[in-house]
Amino acid sequence: MIISPPTRAEGRQVWVDGELLRAVHSLSGLTHVLQGAGWEGLDEVEAAESPLTAWYGGCPEVWSRND
Repeated sequence: MIISPPTRAEGRQVWVDGELLRAVHSLSGLTHVLQGAGWEGLDEVEAAESPLTAWYGGCPEVWSRND
């Protein structure tokens, strides 16, 4: 899973297996998107700390270019 750098308008894009799922603006939004993609039972801590996640342009606390 790849979490792209934040953009001014879209937030951060979420990519899984080369497919763009959507853009999100928060860790809770990321968790919701991943649960909808089949990662049922995933919580925010697991989403933020998963070794399967590559964070580009900032850590899980960065959701806008101003963070």
